[in-house]
Parts: sequence; C-alpha cells; structure tokens
Amino acid sequence: MQTNTPDSQPSTTHSASKTTEQSLYEKREKIYPREVHGRFAILRTASVIVLLGLFFALPWLQMDGRQIVLFDLPARKFYVFWLTFWPQDFLLLAFLLILAAFTLFFFTALAGRLWCGYACPQTVWTEVYLWIERQVEGSRLKQMRLDKSAMSINKLVRKSIKHLLWLIVAGATAVTYVSYFSSEELLSHDLFTFQLHGWELFWVAFFTLATYINAGFMREQVCKYMCPYARFQSAMFDKDTLIISYDEKRGEPRGSRRSDVHTDYNKKPLGDCINCTMCVQVCPTGIDIRNGLQYECIGCSACIDVCDDVMEKMSYPKGLIRYTTQHAIEGKPSRILRPRIVIYLVILTLFTSMFIFYVSQRSSIGLDIIRDRNQLYRETSGLIENIYTLKLINMADQDRVFEVKAEGIDDLNLLIDKSTILVEAGTVYDLPVRLQAKEENLSGRSTEIRFTLSVAGEDDLSITEIGKFLGPIQ
Repeated sequence: MQTNTPDSQPSTTHSASKTTEQSLYEKREKIYPREVHGRFAILRTASVIVLLGLFFALPWLQMDGRQIVLFDLPARKFYVFWLTFWPQDFLLLAFLLILAAFTLFFFTALAGRLWCGYACPQTVWTEVYLWIERQVEGSRLKQMRLDKSAMSINKLVRKSIKHLLWLIVAGATAVTYVSYFSSEELLSHDLFTFQLHGWELFWVAFFTLATYINAGFMREQVCKYMCPYARFQSAMFDKDTLIISYDEKRGEPRGSRRSDVHTDYNKKPLGDCINCTMCVQVCPTGIDIRNGLQYECIGCSACIDVCDDVMEKMSYPKGLIRYTTQHAIEGKPSRILRPRIVIYLVILTLFTSMFIFYVSQRSSIGLDIIRDRNQLYRETSGLIENIYTLKLINMADQDRVFEVKAEGIDDLNLLIDKSTILVEAGTVYDLPVRLQAKEENLSGRSTEIRFTLSVAGEDDLSITEIGKFLGPIQ
C-alpha cells in the first residue's frame, strides 16, 4: 500500500477515480397537472368538445341512405359527406397528404405547436381522462395524497370508479372508430347481441386498450418519446415564430415577496416572477417554461393562463409568460408575415385549388382494361382475336346503361355477349369482350387500341382508355 509523504505526490484515491453510473432510462414520475382557468383554457375546452362531438356524432348521421362518413374497405369506396371516392381517386389522397403536411408546417412556423396543444387526439383524450380523474379523486393535492395513502375502502372505490369510467370512454372510442369502417348501426347491433365478427372484435379490443393506456397512463410520455413531431418541430421554428415564452428580463431575479414590494429580505431588487411554480404545476408534461423553449412543450398555453392569474393578484402587468417571438424578447423587430409563411401559404393555396379542381372535374364513370393473360391471342375464322375484361365503374347514385366502343384498327370487330349493359349505382361491373381484326391490318406485334365508355342518353359523358391488341410476329 502506498502512503503519502510531504515529499511524494499524492496518490489517486479510490473515491477520486470512482466512476458514476447513470441509467439511460429515467423512471417516470406521475405528473399531476393543476386545473387552470383562463382564455386559453376556454379555447382548449371548446376544441375538445367540438372535436369529440364530431368524432362521436358523424357515424350516426345519414345522407342518401348511408352513413355520412364511411370508409368501406371491402367495397373499396370511401364516403365523405356527398362525395364518393374510389381507388381511381388515389391522386386525391396524395393531395390530401400534401395539404395536411403543409398545413402543419404553416401553423407550426406561424405559432408553434398549435396542433399538439389543441387538436391532437392524444391531447384531446388526455384532457377527458384528466377531467374524469379530477371529478373522482379531487384536486391535484387530493390526488397526490390519495396515491401516497395506504389502501383503504375509500381509495379502492375511487380508483375503481375512475378506471371503470376510463374503460367506458375507451370502449366508446374504439367502437366509434371501428364504425367509420363498418356501419355504426350494424356494429352496435352486433356488439350488444354479442355477434361481433373476429376482426371487428379484435380492433374494438385493440383500440380500447390503446386509448386506455395512452390517455390514462402514458399521457405525456407519448408526446415526449413516441411522437416524432416533438423532435423535428425545431426545424420549422425561427426567431419570428410565435411561441410560449417566459420574459426573463422582466421576471428575473425571481423570488417570493408581498405584492406591494419588489425586493427580497436583503433589499435586493426582484423581477416580477414570485417563484410560485404554478406554471410548472399546470404543465401536462411537467416542464418549467422558465428554462426556455423545450421540445416537451406541447403549446397548451396553461402556463400563460395561470401566470396571468398570479400577475393579476399581485397587481403586476400580465404577460410574464405569453405568446411572443424570440426577436421580441430580445427587443428586436419581429415579423409575423415573412417569406417562409408566404411560401407555405402559396403552396397551400395551390394544392387546395388543385384538389378542388380535380374533385369538380373528375368523371362519374370509370373504365379499367384487363387483357386475358392465359393466351396472347388466338386465330379464329381467319381473324386474330384478343379477349379482355372491362371493369365498368358507375360512381353515380343512379343505375346507368353503358355503351362500349373500340377503335384503333381498321375493320375492328367488338363482340359483346349482352345487348344492354346495365350497371347499378355505385358498383363495378365486369364485362367480358372480344376484339377481332385481320392480320394484315395490324401494325406490328402490338397495336394500340382505344376503348370508349359512354352513358346512354348522356352524350357529353364518356371516357377513353388505351389498350394493346396482340398478334403474331410479322
């Protein structure tokens, strides 16, 4: 063992060389958000009521004898109000996705995480679950005391009621969600008569469990660790983005005091922040907004409401925590309307116009051409014959009689077994047809032909699709 002497260098002790082990995963501590009142709380509550009302009401509303919003996957038809979308309308889906993306970019660049704070399903259902928790277990302090207390009849009853109500909300959410893909009336009948099909039962159980866990237990963990938006939102921010910020110049140094003084016990000047920590207590993700902008902030504005309430009681000006920009905080000129916002707005306007134009111009009939792949062609009575299956799509709400023509080759014969082609409303009709042509009229191994589909009695409504007629090698 080495000993230290005045003439020797001190050895490295065990305590100095000891490494500190730190876990990469932090154990979650339950957050108890304090109930808050104010103008932003009213907006958030109104948003929750409107969004939940639409979500639960739409499957029960009827239009033209059908559910007003129904994604009928087996029939490959999406009903959205008065519009019916088919697989041929896939381009519309691309428009909608682009619109959704740039709408998110636009509002994020303009005013931060408005979507997260007011309209995200995780936020909406968490608000409902928090409200239930407050009604059953009481205020924030009562909830904390109840969780720390030993098990008792009172605690067991309250916890049981809370979780039962959570499960009821989760079950209603799951049934409503599945009803967007299966008729609400039929689904409800099957549910209450215990006749749910396998897949319906699976998805109802899955979404019940997902809602119960996400909104009841995970809550802010979904926003902080599972949602990718929290990670890349900063790429859409700049110093002119409206964000929820603490005015450090006005608030610091913070400290408790009476409302009629602005100094501490040492007579040192204090800022407007009285260090009440109310902004931390109302935050659903448990952050301290006074530490600056953090990715965990979902922009719910609860800290603004509670801080304004405290400032009013202290007879101080409101706005210590407020929607502002980084430039404004630094005392520099701030521009809400700037090139990034204009570009997003132009793109949104462009794609919205394209979407409306496409919807207004799309045809109510459709035609798909499928060649018989069992044989390339066959020779019959000195003619070359190709066989096709035409899929005739009637997107209208009434039955129609269709007419089919084929062109592109001289003396082309179109053979159809039916004299009248009646296609019912909102259906796809498979029509087998044969084309016959003389070999000398073919331009090569493959000749382009055109099928034209029209509606009897509606001369201005027709659609033409290109196909191939195959023959022998010349």
